[in-house]
Amino acid sequence: MTTVRGFLFPKTASGASSLIPSPPYRYSGDLLTVEYRTDPARVRELLPEPLELADEDPGAVALIWADWQSCSASGEELLDPVLSQYKEAFAVVRCTYRGQTYSRCVYIWVDKDFAIARGLHQGYPKKLGSIHQTRPHPYGPAPRIEAGARFGATLAAADRRLAQTVVTLREPSETNGFVNAHPMAHHRWLPSIEKGKGLALDELIESGAASFEAGPAWRGDAELELFEAPTEELARLEIREPIAAYYRQVGVVWDGGRLLESGTSGAE
Repeated sequence: MTTVRGFLFPKTASGASSLIPSPPYRYSGDLLTVEYRTDPARVRELLPEPLELADEDPGAVALIWADWQSCSASGEELLDPVLSQYKEAFAVVRCTYRGQTYSRCVYIWVDKDFAIARGLHQGYPKKLGSIHQTRPHPYGPAPRIEAGARFGATLAAADRRLAQTVVTLREPSETNGFVNAHPMAHHRWLPSIEKGKGLALDELIESGAASFEAGPAWRGDAELELFEAPTEELARLEIREPIAAYYRQVGVVWDGGRLLESGTSGAE
């Protein structure tokens, strides 16, 4: 009998064609984070049971652009950059579960198939998009990491622009914001192949970094716009009040999560 290998499909005799390798996953990235407040009711409608609104600042949202290089434990993907480099933009809110505050990614777009597959494993609701952001550089016209530096970022999906921002750095910061500063509470959902049978996989999981390192954080201001689109709902998280914007370079290792509950989401 043939034994097939690979962490995720396609599984083959060698396992070399698997869309993603097994964890751990290692990341180096440049993050632009824009925090603002929206109507808490718009956040609440994105939280399936048993999750509830955060007790403090329940309408806070973080819209984050990230320019990543990622790899498996061996690091070999870094030498074949098409397998390691990707960009994403994602919206994060906060919620509570049994008295603990969590962050939760409610929308996310990426530009590579392996990032979508990895996100499905981790509980991120990833979709394909077009994401761009200004890169810093110590020479030439690109911005340095310093007061007054300006960074632009855009997000589009299905030929429609969904968001755009210009961030101006003002001063060093002790943090990179507060909305995305907790462990993640995500759902892993997969419908049954049998019609009318509901979900074959229904898990609420806790996920976070196995290790984390970061450079200096910078705080600033952002001009942020959201746009309506036929098949996207990011604009429902309308901007009511700006909070702040941040820039930071980070290094992260992800190596699995923890099951909180199964079969309790109420998803349809």
